[in-house]
Amino acid sequence: MIEVKNLTKYYGDHKAVDCISFSVKDGTVCGFLGPNGAGKSTTMNMMTGCLSATEGSISICGFDIFENPIEAKRMIGYLPEQPPLYYEETPREYLRFVAEAKKIPRAVIGEEIERIMEETQITDVADRLIKNLSKGYKQRVGIAQTLLGNPKVIILDEPTVGLDPIQVVEIRGLIKSLGQKHTVILSSHILSEVQNICDEIIIISKGKLIAYDTAENLEKMLQPKAAIEVFTDASEDESRKVLGSIAEIESVQFEEEADGILKIRIEAAKENVSGIMRVLSLKFAEEKRAVLKMDLVKANLEEIFIELTSLEENADEDAGEGLGEDAGEDPGEVPGGVPEEDPGEELEEEKK
Repeated sequence: MIEVKNLTKYYGDHKAVDCISFSVKDGTVCGFLGPNGAGKSTTMNMMTGCLSATEGSISICGFDIFENPIEAKRMIGYLPEQPPLYYEETPREYLRFVAEAKKIPRAVIGEEIERIMEETQITDVADRLIKNLSKGYKQRVGIAQTLLGNPKVIILDEPTVGLDPIQVVEIRGLIKSLGQKHTVILSSHILSEVQNICDEIIIISKGKLIAYDTAENLEKMLQPKAAIEVFTDASEDESRKVLGSIAEIESVQFEEEADGILKIRIEAAKENVSGIMRVLSLKFAEEKRAVLKMDLVKANLEEIFIELTSLEENADEDAGEGLGEDAGEDPGEVPGGVPEEDPGEELEEEKK
């Protein structure tokens, strides 16, 4: 569905995107992550044909975005971080304008608009001015325009930014439903959101692709050890006695909770975890103490993200590259004052 090969983008001497390659299969919801200034928006703008590449190719449903831009762009629905809305129009008027711009046959525009408004749940506000809508509804209108023409690929850049918790949950549900009919690429700074919604995750740092896999596989790759959390009414001394009798335990941390409950975090090799969990309850029972709760702790996406990007920074330092491109600058900018996250200014730089 989407093939990115050796994609590279320079701004002067600064390499914003560094020879990245990946493919996204049909029907996949793919999360696109990276620190500020990592090259996310630059990559997404190249994928949508809004920005040219210095090197490399991008294929959308078999069409090269640079060589066959019209055919490729017909396959894409794109929502930038700032939705391109006309505030003096109603959602119905705005969607008709977008439909005509996409050259949807006039005979079916009305039917198409009604279908999209129902799918994005904006029918109730269809005839109110966009400027009077809540942030959540504005975001829904922005998503609605991406769906006109039934594109096979939907690209969403920070679709839940600035929304309240209820609106975030609603938009997440909408994105999940889109993944049943479309291939979706989602950029977000909310890592729990990506972990809950996405089938696969792409992580870039300093313009380089550093990971592309499922969250589960990334966890297995990065976590050679496993962690167990135990909540008990035993004291720390009693717990140390119990844990000291289990040779497979490699490290232990204690934390006092309310009402005299002790939280214990235990680390051990993954192959030993099952045996340790079976033994723990028996050992505490021998001390006449209860195990109130015991869980196997999985790494969340935030921990995975921090570990991977830290590894990339350390690799750059070891290679003598240092942090010259980022140190002392606003993390959203590249040298020369070109904001990496602002596609409009990127285009100005391109013209120069």
